[in-house]
Amino acid sequence: MAENSVLTSTTGRTSLADSSIFDSKVTEISKENLLIGSTSYVEEEMPQIETRVILVQEAGKQEELIKALKDIKVGFVKMESVEEFEGLDSPEFENVFVVTDFQDSVFNDLYKADCRVIGPPVVLNCSQKGEPLPFSCRPLYCTSMMNLVLCFTGFRKKEELVRLVTLVHHMGGVIRKDFNSKVTHLVANCTQGEKFRVAVSLGTPIMKPEWIYKAWERRNEQDFYAAVDDFRNEFKVPPFQDCILSFLGFSDEEKTNMEEMTEMQGGKYLPLGDERCTHLVVEENIVKDLPFEPSKKLYVVKQEWFWGSIQMDARAGETMYLYEKANTPELKKSVSMLSLNTPNSNRKRRRLKETLAQLSRETDVSPFPPRKRPSAEHSLSIGSLLDISNTPESSINYGDTPKSCTKSSKSSTPVPSKQSARWQVAKELYQTESNYVNILATIIQLFQVPLEEEGQRGGPILAPEEIKTIFGSIPDIFDVHTKIKDDLEDLIVNWDESKSIGDIFLKYSKDLVKTYPPFVNFFEMSKETIIKCEKQKPRFHAFLKINQAKPECGRQSLVELLIRPVQRLPSVALLLNDLKKHTADENPDKSTLEKAIGSLKEVMTHINEDKRKTEAQKQIFDVVYEVDGCPANLLSSHRSLVQRVETISLGEHPCDRGEQVTLFLFNDCLEIARKRHKVIGTFRSPHGQTRPPASLKHIHLMPLSQIKKVLDIRETEDCHNAFALLVRPPTEQANVLLSFQMTSDELPKENWLKMLCRHVANTICKADAVTRAFSFSKTPKRALRRALMTSHGSVEGRSPSSNDKHVMSRLSSTSSLAGIPSPSLVSLPSFFERRSHTLSRSTTHLI
Repeated sequence: MAENSVLTSTTGRTSLADSSIFDSKVTEISKENLLIGSTSYVEEEMPQIETRVILVQEAGKQEELIKALKDIKVGFVKMESVEEFEGLDSPEFENVFVVTDFQDSVFNDLYKADCRVIGPPVVLNCSQKGEPLPFSCRPLYCTSMMNLVLCFTGFRKKEELVRLVTLVHHMGGVIRKDFNSKVTHLVANCTQGEKFRVAVSLGTPIMKPEWIYKAWERRNEQDFYAAVDDFRNEFKVPPFQDCILSFLGFSDEEKTNMEEMTEMQGGKYLPLGDERCTHLVVEENIVKDLPFEPSKKLYVVKQEWFWGSIQMDARAGETMYLYEKANTPELKKSVSMLSLNTPNSNRKRRRLKETLAQLSRETDVSPFPPRKRPSAEHSLSIGSLLDISNTPESSINYGDTPKSCTKSSKSSTPVPSKQSARWQVAKELYQTESNYVNILATIIQLFQVPLEEEGQRGGPILAPEEIKTIFGSIPDIFDVHTKIKDDLEDLIVNWDESKSIGDIFLKYSKDLVKTYPPFVNFFEMSKETIIKCEKQKPRFHAFLKINQAKPECGRQSLVELLIRPVQRLPSVALLLNDLKKHTADENPDKSTLEKAIGSLKEVMTHINEDKRKTEAQKQIFDVVYEVDGCPANLLSSHRSLVQRVETISLGEHPCDRGEQVTLFLFNDCLEIARKRHKVIGTFRSPHGQTRPPASLKHIHLMPLSQIKKVLDIRETEDCHNAFALLVRPPTEQANVLLSFQMTSDELPKENWLKMLCRHVANTICKADAVTRAFSFSKTPKRALRRALMTSHGSVEGRSPSSNDKHVMSRLSSTSSLAGIPSPSLVSLPSFFERRSHTLSRSTTHLI
């Protein structure tokens, strides 16, 4: 069968984009109306016609096809040539011909005779879904483009257009000559023309012709559908196809980045002034005048056109982004028309700007002022997480009293002409709170809301899990601080020295405890997600470039804006301290402020503790991901990772001698894992993040209570950093000796053994057992030899040879461990079992 078979009609019925579709629709509508109009009496006046499938040539030899017809209960016969059709034709049957090759002569003869022709994938698909065979006025080979409506633009060769249209029809697609809202895909041979511009404005996917050809090549795949994102995105027309760009006014680093992005998005770039360039991208904030007179064919555009095209995943219209000289009326009137989402987003964007403008009018201070407040040099001893020495509000240069504060209300009292120090600090607290709420509103409205909205041009920029990771509980924090700001505003407007500011923060302390830890604890993960997505997803990079350049962001990045919640509570605590200093002792708010400051300290302490727990849990998850076959019961809220040690095995167990072994010491157990011999595949987490394959194989998860002795093996010239564990597994009746050699000098052996013994002692909680089991002298040389003697040594009653004395030193050295664990722990050889009592008597010193 030909891979790219095309129907060539000799009867004058071409498959061109418009006429055939119109005729077919008329035929289908006529048949539909006939059926609808006659349903009441069709059974009485017309005989029942049965559908019958005729398997032509190779189709009759496919057992899978025959089984599918039986499943949908459709009768069939086999036919080898067209001549046999005369004997099979009957008015009692509606014949449907199944043909495996839509290019051979049999197919052409059936097509000329106006027969219903389908391909094997149609029958198999109907059998899989339990549906009847579809009616189609054209030959239908498969349904990989069913329900798709295509329009073509930029094709000058009629033969190529006929070929593409025919293939679309064979795959169940519909063609429209004129572009309208019902068109699902535009197939473009160029990036010019009215259809292209309309498709960009409507967010309709714009495809290369190769999309159709590749879909036809996969026509026999049962579950294939041409509109699936993973397949379709390979053949989308890139934003800068047919574009040659040059750049002006950018730094070398920015220019290099933009040139790389140009090539990634299907374009080319040339030096400034090259006559072959189609676009000149200008940094409008730096360039005041062009160094040359541009030609009429050259588009001189602002950088927003460049980033906007990448964000929309389609070439944006140049007329909305044309560069104008500074201080010209055209520049003052120019407004960006870039829209990330549906056509309604222009309205939403205007509402957003109005909202942010209203928020900014509530205070005269800029959201991003430059000067540092002197009181920020002080600090509070509230933990290690939140650094309060350089908070955003501490750098604010405050102006006059906000307009909202100077307006009098019915219940307000006039502000005294000579304002008290307490009033000044209270005003500063309100201004910083109002400023902070504005910043949170910017984060939500300028970044989070557009990313979450449906109908984004080019599809979603980020996955929902990534958006959740980046923004976390920001909306909840915004809601709480909006209430705090409103209460402070009411207090300032109706100012009285006896008004209690401390009560406001005590009122919302529980809400602060609830909203801040989820964000602060995962801020580093949020930051890492932003950096990773910006590197891996060009559309997100462009989205950040566009929005971070807007005045609302004050030239700050999304990461810099998101750090504000981390810094806010320490800043509030400093201001409340200042307020307390300027509050008279007889003022009831003095004690209330002390309670409020204590409440904030408790919130921050809770955040620190919660963060430590979160980090501990994350470390355990990292172990689970790294160790293949790791038991699920390792995950526990009370468990934390203490130390990781890379070793090699000196005995035959828990794995072969010389194998690289990783020991994970937890506060109550020891995970033993070996390096994996063969690493296969990659791991994809539920959030869609790809992780490296597990490098270790689980061997055994040992409770620390099973460790009876920790043996420090004496250092020799041939044996360094060796130690052993005497354990009693519950499945064994005798002690088992596990011996290891540390492969890294980063952690001293003595420190490691003390750490291990301390946690074993904490686990068994028996002081007398610790005294007997753990002392801090070296293991006697004679006991060590006896413990590690091979089975042909003293067990048989003869003196050990010199080779036996150094059985461990003969092991080859090994590099640092990155192994993987395997799920069983086997006891050491029987000679160790026979010597267990000797070990108990002679090995009396442990670390």
